[in-house]
Amino acid sequence: RIITILDRTFKAIDQAKTNTEQNLKNAKELFESYLNRIFEEKGDDWEEKTLKEISEDFGRGKSKHRPRNDKNLYDGDYPFIQTGDVRNCEHYITDYSQTYNDTGLAQSKLWPTGTICITIAANIAETGILSFDACFPDSVIGIVVNTKITNVDFVEYLLQSFKVNIQSLGKGSAQENINMGTFEEKLFPFPSIQEQRQIVQQLDNLSAGTKKVELILQQKLDSLKELKTSILQKAFRGEL
Repeated sequence: RIITILDRTFKAIDQAKTNTEQNLKNAKELFESYLNRIFEEKGDDWEEKTLKEISEDFGRGKSKHRPRNDKNLYDGDYPFIQTGDVRNCEHYITDYSQTYNDTGLAQSKLWPTGTICITIAANIAETGILSFDACFPDSVIGIVVNTKITNVDFVEYLLQSFKVNIQSLGKGSAQENINMGTFEEKLFPFPSIQEQRQIVQQLDNLSAGTKKVELILQQKLDSLKELKTSILQKAFRGEL
């Protein structure tokens, strides 16, 4: 009898878990769909420009010293961002796992807060905006946008929407990668800076709403997992 009850209960929990996971996936896809639609349905007055044209500083990061993992470069005051840190962020880079000391900084470059980072090796075409001054290696491109003609958040959202397209340019090698030329030559659509700000506001609002839904759904998944564990423990103790 208990086995039958447990079987029915666990099937119900598993179904609820499956439904919640699908809803979580749908919430993430909703934002991506809206983001892509904005740039697919661009206005006739949008201008095609390269990233270099809208930047004050545009180039690869630096890490000249070899070997790169020399311990004498690390454990200082300067955040050192790598491709994984960019991949794991959501719009803004808020965390880092390593730091350079003065020796490390001397063979690198400190990029300012607000720099857009684009990975061009390993985790290709991942993007994020620095929320602090930081160094990064040449596997990351840095873009300091000209704020008189473009909005930094708009450019990062723009790059998010083109990620799949950009990643396809890096396929075909043992380790997928792209290079500076990919971004120096590629044209991207830009509306007026006023419209850029409006688009950013819309995307920020949708992103915030999506994150709230994702948090609720993730909490539900955690609760279902805890419920299943609790029922099993009670069954083993003979409390059912």
